[in-house]
Amino acid sequence: MTQATSASSPLRITAGTRDAGQRVDRFIADAIGTLSRSRVKTLIEEGRLTAQGRPITEPADPVRAGATYVLDLPPPAPATPQAQSIPFPILYEDDDLIVLDKPAGLVVHPAPGNPDGTLVNALLAHVGPGFTGIGAERRPGIVHRLDKDTSGVMVVAKTQLANDKLTTAFATRDLERAYLAVVWGVPSPGSGEIEGAIGRDRRDRKRMAVLPSGGKPALTRYRILRAWNTRLSLVECRLATGRTHQIRVHLSAQGHPVVGDPLYLRRVPAAARGLPAPLRGQLLDFPRQALHAASLGFTHPRTGEKLSFHAELPPDMAALIDAIDQNPPQD
Repeated sequence: MTQATSASSPLRITAGTRDAGQRVDRFIADAIGTLSRSRVKTLIEEGRLTAQGRPITEPADPVRAGATYVLDLPPPAPATPQAQSIPFPILYEDDDLIVLDKPAGLVVHPAPGNPDGTLVNALLAHVGPGFTGIGAERRPGIVHRLDKDTSGVMVVAKTQLANDKLTTAFATRDLERAYLAVVWGVPSPGSGEIEGAIGRDRRDRKRMAVLPSGGKPALTRYRILRAWNTRLSLVECRLATGRTHQIRVHLSAQGHPVVGDPLYLRRVPAAARGLPAPLRGQLLDFPRQALHAASLGFTHPRTGEKLSFHAELPPDMAALIDAIDQNPPQD
């Protein structure tokens, strides 16, 4: 029988005979009942679980009957994100919304592993104490997101009206969005559509994948803006749907992963072979996915005016393209 003491941290859980053999993350989550399995998995990977004094760092480790597991729970984070002075470029602002150029490396919303230092924290500091917020909370309306290491244009709601209308616009795709990506190889044909349902990769839950069955329908329209022989290309992508990692997943599935992508570029691509050493190193060592949300157009939620915004390539991507131009790869 499982026995758990629910006092303050650390939490002690003793495994019974029926618990033996199951994954330890599932066992701990079920025993506690108030933490998700993914949260427990993160705590284990952070080194917060021991059994009989021995650290447990693998969430899939089997449970041993009679063992007492001790989980060191961190103190709870504040229920409301705190304002933090973090600079970010603003492209446009009025009483209803903010359009910004999100830097690469900035997480949009607090989450386990990134409790603060996010765009939400920065927005709270920017709008100040007089900000009324969305709904019952004093928070900005995050109506869409960019991955941590994707740069570019975002719009954030400051009022409930803007939040509701922008959320609907993104849900119905009643707007224009264009992304720029430096990819390995050259897609063929030079423009077209990539279609394939996207869901969790069944072999790696951190990744998304194009699935033969299940998943959510996804469609990406692309066109090549520049090509360097058959080795590299600059591609513009427009989303007809908005799935997690959609552009990165679709391009990778076509054999043209985004340069620097940490999730979908797991081995040295064939296009990198034979490149001059300095350029090859710059491409393979690029520290993030070379993906940028270049433009965003939408109807203003209050005035009905058509708005369009553009964010120039960030310095790191511009420097990468310049390096390719200076030493263009040969086939």
